[in-house]
Amino acid sequence: MSSKMLRRQFSHESGKTELIRAREEYFDRRRTRSLNAPSPIQQFGPCGRIMKNSAMVMQIQDPASQRLTWYKPPLTVLVIKKVHDATILTPFVQLVHWLVHDKSMVVFVEAAVLDDTLLKEYGDFTSVRERLMTFRAGTDDLTDKIDFIICLGGDGTLLHASSLFQQSVPPVMAFHLGSLGFLTPFEFNNFQDQVMNVLEGHAALTLRSRLQCVVLRKTTEDGKEKKKPTTILVLNEVVVDRGPSPYLSNIDLFLDGKHITSVQGDGLIVSTPTGSTAYAVAAGASMIHPSVPAIMVTPICPHSLSFRPIVVPAGVELKIALSPEARNAMWVSFDGRNRQALQHGDSLYVTTSVYPVPSICAQDQISDWFDSLAECLHWNVRKKQKQIDELSDMTHSSSDTLEEIDANHHDDRPADT
Repeated sequence: MSSKMLRRQFSHESGKTELIRAREEYFDRRRTRSLNAPSPIQQFGPCGRIMKNSAMVMQIQDPASQRLTWYKPPLTVLVIKKVHDATILTPFVQLVHWLVHDKSMVVFVEAAVLDDTLLKEYGDFTSVRERLMTFRAGTDDLTDKIDFIICLGGDGTLLHASSLFQQSVPPVMAFHLGSLGFLTPFEFNNFQDQVMNVLEGHAALTLRSRLQCVVLRKTTEDGKEKKKPTTILVLNEVVVDRGPSPYLSNIDLFLDGKHITSVQGDGLIVSTPTGSTAYAVAAGASMIHPSVPAIMVTPICPHSLSFRPIVVPAGVELKIALSPEARNAMWVSFDGRNRQALQHGDSLYVTTSVYPVPSICAQDQISDWFDSLAECLHWNVRKKQKQIDELSDMTHSSSDTLEEIDANHHDDRPADT
């Protein structure tokens, strides 16, 4: 609504107050619409309204609104490092020394770290070794013990940290000390300042969704299952492939109980937005920002040129099973681990987990992701086109008219003798 229209509706005395009020209401509505969510009051035509099930509504937030805050000072930290890597010894010892002696924090490490032969021979580690706590992986519940996690390594270290927490995950701060580093935005040079920034609650968060994968085995003739259902949460992807078989895989894909298609090829990748830049992108999938609620389904070398990767809503349930016509079993792996065979009658159910991985940002949710695309995948890196003034005189601007080009051509022609 323009200022002129408002002035016509109100008198000179009261119009100024009403104009200010109308502008405030307009900007309030504008701010609401600027978020990645529908307006609180929304209609579809004169009579249409959307009916929502309050138990199943997924609210989409502006990524910038996700920030870390502590309701009390954090006291415990889990430090996960790449085992048997000599290049990480010095950063690891520096970090735990600072956390234990300077910050008086309780530091947990994996049992394999204390048994690392390289660390046992590291002199500076002996003074702090007895102050470190450990746990039994797969047995001890760390959900209520760890305030936040620090990873030293590459992307695989972060995936390993995710696998340790099959339910709620503490905030994860990942330092880039590995090979790729797409998910590790922090540099170790000034780690004290960066960790202090997190301890003070001045950090942005990216909630990286995970997939809940449930394996159901075929029931026996007496109605009893061979094995109990297996549930695994993955951060990147679950991969179903043909394994060592020379035959094409033949996999039935269902979405919310409806048969969608049968996959014939080397296999299928079901990935999170975080995993879209991993195995899936190498198989031809699009790259999705981790804040987008979605599931990516990507075929591996399909026996059909028209089978392109698809993106489905995050709230659906996918079912993957062997087709009755399949010649061989299929093999499934979860973030590259726990590889196992699925036979006829076995099923794999995949949906978005309610337990994401809160990844701490070095800058913010948008800058970190695009910096990783540029540095790790060299996204859109190319040789730039020259400017017009750098080109030779033989090259004409696209704005030149045919008459101008023809006139210049006649002017350059030698005079008749």
